[in-house]
Amino acid sequence: MLAAAASRLFRPASCRFLAAGKLRAHRRCSQVDSSLHERLQIFESLREKQFNDKSADAAGASLTIRLANGSTVKGTAGITTPLRVAQSCRVKGALIGAVNGDLWDLGRPLESDCELRLLGFDTVEGRQAAWRTGACVLGGVLQTEFGAEVCREGVLEHGFFCDHLLDSSDLSLTDVEERCKKAAALKRPLSRLQLNGDEVRELFKNNKLRLQFVEEQMNGPTLTVYRCGDSIAVSSGPLLPHTGLLKDFKMLQLSPVALADQKEASGLTRLIGVAFPREKKEELEKEKEQQEARARDHRCIGIDQELFFFNDASPGSCFFMPKGAHIYNTLTDFMKSEYRRRGFTEVVTPTLYSTALWERSGHWEHYGENMFTVTSEGSQTYALKPMNCPAHCLMFEQRVRSWKELPLRWADFGALHRNELSGALGGLTRVRRFCQDDAHIFCMPEQLEDEIVACLDFVRSVYQVFGFSFHGLLSTRPTPFLGEPEQWDGAEQQLEKSLQQFGESWELNPGDGAFYGPKIDIRIKDSVGRQHQCATIQLDFQLPIRFDLQYVGGDGRFHRPVMIHRAVLGSLERMIAILAESFGGKWPLWLSPAQIMVLPIGGDNETYGRKVVRQFREAGFMADFNDDRRATLNKKIRSAQLGRYNYTFVVGDAESESGTVSVRSRGGKQLGRRPTEEVLMSLTLLRDSRSNLDEF
Repeated sequence: MLAAAASRLFRPASCRFLAAGKLRAHRRCSQVDSSLHERLQIFESLREKQFNDKSADAAGASLTIRLANGSTVKGTAGITTPLRVAQSCRVKGALIGAVNGDLWDLGRPLESDCELRLLGFDTVEGRQAAWRTGACVLGGVLQTEFGAEVCREGVLEHGFFCDHLLDSSDLSLTDVEERCKKAAALKRPLSRLQLNGDEVRELFKNNKLRLQFVEEQMNGPTLTVYRCGDSIAVSSGPLLPHTGLLKDFKMLQLSPVALADQKEASGLTRLIGVAFPREKKEELEKEKEQQEARARDHRCIGIDQELFFFNDASPGSCFFMPKGAHIYNTLTDFMKSEYRRRGFTEVVTPTLYSTALWERSGHWEHYGENMFTVTSEGSQTYALKPMNCPAHCLMFEQRVRSWKELPLRWADFGALHRNELSGALGGLTRVRRFCQDDAHIFCMPEQLEDEIVACLDFVRSVYQVFGFSFHGLLSTRPTPFLGEPEQWDGAEQQLEKSLQQFGESWELNPGDGAFYGPKIDIRIKDSVGRQHQCATIQLDFQLPIRFDLQYVGGDGRFHRPVMIHRAVLGSLERMIAILAESFGGKWPLWLSPAQIMVLPIGGDNETYGRKVVRQFREAGFMADFNDDRRATLNKKIRSAQLGRYNYTFVVGDAESESGTVSVRSRGGKQLGRRPTEEVLMSLTLLRDSRSNLDEF
């Protein structure tokens, strides 16, 4: 009876799509049909056996289901399913359940009291369940409609795959997409079985490669298999209740699969695709956004433009190439010019300090495990500095300070080292060796408000150059903290008053202050809407106490200064990553490491072209010259565009004779033939004003 039912359910549709002349393919199709038929019979036999053996002792018992929102639902053990709960609570978009933290098919009955979360496609778990189901649909289509022998299916980070054997390799991806879509629309249920090793071997005895993969996949006594229509699939996790929840399919790639233990080609082919539970337009827009994000990844930009790279010789430390160093130094010079305008003076301090200094400052207790240490003669332990503040305190205490010297504003571009965990490293955003536009201000308490407002104005003026919008966060007393609560209350009130006077938007961030004092963190929004936390302004009453810092006031007595930790860009490395992704690798002229490319037309104009290059280099521009005589002008222009040059100067006979250059912007706009001196003046003004415009 079961065999007859399986025969009726199974339809060898693959044969209808084979060319009559392909006898070998036809024989293969017949063999696959026969194997599938037998496999379905075995599956149904095992399912009936498990159903009969299943104990009904717990069935019918009442149970309580607690949902994520805190509400509870009553149910019946062995009968109530997460799908029924979702329907009764009118939860839309649920694809999979999590029962007491374990992933659960929506159609699988609950067994006892539990906590239930219903997960949709917007979660990793829901997306993976959809793609596992998509792999089952694809496997069924490949087997029943193309006569393929499916050996393995599964999910990847961004989709699903099916590894298969097929005599004919001329699959049309569009054809496969349409057939998957039609197959899914049949709303085929997915029947689940948990099988032991012997049962698995019985089920896949006619597919040796599939059995090999399955046995490698088993990491326990049992394996989960599903029936989807006329095919059987192995799954590493729960699937959707039925295939109809998948509305769209997109096949992405077809490629051969190499097996680790075989030197020759295996004949195995991998088809990769994605599936969506909603209309494709919305998901394709998401896919486009992801592609744009990948294109803007600063690590890719760094390699493509030869800006920087990383090497295991110094994990977590960046190697800046000449073009990357140009960006790095330009940002540093920008900050130094602002320092001169705002009364900061630069200091240079050592990199290595005795642990006695870090114990005195309190960092050894709170931050010691994140420091790189070395042992010198006499077993003395030293640590590479992860911050500059203790060194600046040493400088302050070198002699007696007068109130007339305050505020003291000291900036330091020294290299910092922090022993970040290897798993936390990520391009330039999290490194072990870095540099901050770090500064510390020592002032009298009555100067504090003006200094904070001046720091906020500094932040605003710098971020406006980059085109960033921002808002402030007032981070208050954490647990634990150093000092007296009254002192913290007063400091927080001073910061709040400064923020109100500053006039930009801000919000309270309770409990996120540093252990030594409250702070203002600045969160920026870049050109693609992503938020980053870079600038910080922190009050510190503890270091002046620990170092017993004092100044002589106007009354002739000693007083304690207030210390302000301040950074605008934050880590230069991290800021370069943010700017690279915000600009999409299209650096504005003032920051660009590829500003001008000069292209001569004809060998007779090379001398004039090189003269133009020399003229702009002497004015401080990054100018290059393309002397490839074999390349056409169009090819040279295209090469300059790929190199992200802000401007291309074409020089031919007319330009050589008239002392001009024909200017083309990075966006491809023709700016016309102009006198070289005029172009030099215009670009100098554009660069020195730090404008982000492309035209002049």
